[in-house]
Amino acid sequence: MATSRNYSPYQDKIIKRFYDNRESIDQTRLSDLAAELYLAEGKKRERLWKQAGEVMERLGVPQSRLDHVLKSADPAILAEVVQDVINGHIQPPPKKKPGTP
Repeated sequence: MATSRNYSPYQDKIIKRFYDNRESIDQTRLSDLAAELYLAEGKKRERLWKQAGEVMERLGVPQSRLDHVLKSADPAILAEVVQDVINGHIQPPPKKKPGTP
């Protein structure tokens, strides 16, 4: 049974601001992941690469480049992707309007 959540106006504003700023949050997260990957080892490294892949996908990194970065598992290449995202060479996908599939 799915029930709808009733949020207070304050909570609605917080949720809206989160999604309005999702792109910059993801850029910061990807940058942090690149830094963490330089130092990570073992299972933590695998988990961080998985997270980096998810964030790159949300940021609109082309699939071929995403696959290359994940396959190489080189934090330096990930750092180049971060630079491209920050410099605007990689544009995020357009935001979906509510109610569209």
